[in-house]
Amino acid sequence: MNALKSLSLEVRQYLLVTFNYWNFTITDGALRMLVVLYFHQLGFAPLEIALLFLFYEIFGVVTNLVGGWLGAHIGLNRTMNMGLAMQVIALLMLTVPDAWLSVPYVMAAQALSGIAKDLNKMSAKSSIKLLVPNEQQGQLFKWVAILTGSKNALKGAGFFLGGLLLGLIGFRGALVAMAVVLSVVLIREPASAASGHGQSQEQAQVS
Repeated sequence: MNALKSLSLEVRQYLLVTFNYWNFTITDGALRMLVVLYFHQLGFAPLEIALLFLFYEIFGVVTNLVGGWLGAHIGLNRTMNMGLAMQVIALLMLTVPDAWLSVPYVMAAQALSGIAKDLNKMSAKSSIKLLVPNEQQGQLFKWVAILTGSKNALKGAGFFLGGLLLGLIGFRGALVAMAVVLSVVLIREPASAASGHGQSQEQAQVS
């Protein structure tokens, strides 16, 4: 803990953003694998399983279009926390009894997850760009490369984790476990981060 306190504010913020992003990406990959495997077990047809992810992608695109504006108005840490909170809700939505897990219902949960994913990704990348001064572009590229370069590896780890958790504690147990982990990250972050990070100067002065 003392070692962390000795680091500069920018480095601590970078570590916080990266920790948040890594946790989210792993659980997001695990969720997708859980949905594919479990709904296959329930007897859903391949096309039905594919449809479950349609809104995940569509709403992710919509979030990309408005995410930057939202981050500039309320702060990037707030949009990142919004993404975490929405992912927790999406996870818990899927813990209902099997009889409730219709295609439209799961598509709605996946839409929420898609919004959460792109809010988190946009916030993480934008935060790092703001942390590094303009004259240190080399450092910026290095930090962004570490964050985004880990994405595919983390997704792969998430896919494996999803299958592992399904086998060990079942579909709902896995969902609850991941919701708890993200909730802990969400609760701890506000105490460590500046909530207005990334907020536009005009908005920051108003608030």
